[in-house]
Amino acid sequence: MKSRYTHPKVLSFEFYPPKTEEGAASLKIVHEKLARLNPGFFSVTFGAGGSTREKTFETVVEIQSKGIAAAPHLSCVASTRNGIRTILNDYRDKGIRKIVALRGDLPSGMLSAGEFRYANELVEFIRKETGDAFEIHVAAYPEVHPQAPNADADFNNFKRKVEAGADAAITQYFYNAEAYFYFRDRCERNGITIPIVPGIMPITQYSQLFRFSEMCGADIPRWLRKRLECLGDDRAAIQVFGRDVVTELCRKLLEQEAPGLHFYTMNQSGPTLAILENLQFWPSAA
Repeated sequence: MKSRYTHPKVLSFEFYPPKTEEGAASLKIVHEKLARLNPGFFSVTFGAGGSTREKTFETVVEIQSKGIAAAPHLSCVASTRNGIRTILNDYRDKGIRKIVALRGDLPSGMLSAGEFRYANELVEFIRKETGDAFEIHVAAYPEVHPQAPNADADFNNFKRKVEAGADAAITQYFYNAEAYFYFRDRCERNGITIPIVPGIMPITQYSQLFRFSEMCGADIPRWLRKRLECLGDDRAAIQVFGRDVVTELCRKLLEQEAPGLHFYTMNQSGPTLAILENLQFWPSAA
């Protein structure tokens, strides 16, 4: 079968900026372990309304200094053109060449969303300001963005981001591979050829996963939810079960020519490495 994509499959990993010195020290260890896999990049999130701007910058620069590309998130919400221009210049001066451009969430109590309303406007601005200086990644929602009125409107929003100049997309996490395949095929039917990388969320505890999924609109299939409920508070059993479930999901995605995998690590290496060991990306002796 001819591959849909011309570049090799790659791994990437997402972190959030640590809030404490202890968190920063822990993240350094996590980063060093995952860096041994030679990922395409590490991405670093940007808090609602830019609340972690300085920490995001510091984390990205630290990662980049270790020799593997870092991709900071940039959010529309509460941003101005001048502010984004300054951030882009700062990142370019530090050798950053990848950006994850997002709409972002409006913090509670904030009345104004800023000078950008949607992610496609941010992508268009980055392109006009910097040309091809940055490789721009955007978000995709195989199971539909939770605030979209319907699937067609959500797909059209995604298409606008691509037309504005996005180079690649990273999906919200999911546990139904068919949702990803359908979304990818719909993109191809509509002339969208950029790589669409599946976002992968390891399963480590049910309550946290349920809370995240409620917020971001990711579906937990009934069979998976019921099995996790049966495991209750048995964290060890949930981790073993979750590892096997997510391993099979990743294997199916790679066999059906997903261009890579993007792991939402939650600043932990263990759950991600266990999955990659199962997939033989990571030797068990390491």
